[in-house]
Amino acid sequence: MVNLVDQPWYAGSVEVTVQEAKTHLSRLLRRVEAGEEVLIRRGREPVAVLVRAPAPTGRRRIWGDLEGRLGDDFDEIPADFAPFA
Repeated sequence: MVNLVDQPWYAGSVEVTVQEAKTHLSRLLRRVEAGEEVLIRRGREPVAVLVRAPAPTGRRRIWGDLEGRLGDDFDEIPADFAPFA
């Protein structure tokens, strides 16, 4: 038998079976958003821990954030593509 009490990630968390996690995923995610950890087990064996994802850091990355620029001929159709244009 696995001793879950001595595991550092178990303190203050909720323990559910795989079936319970499938059935109540939305509720479990709300608890995770509130700061709780959810241990998912298959039988007596712990298989996963749901924890809140880390908050994004730094600037938001979008295409406009990329360094560099497009070449001057970007919009020109290559000669070998003429039959398809």
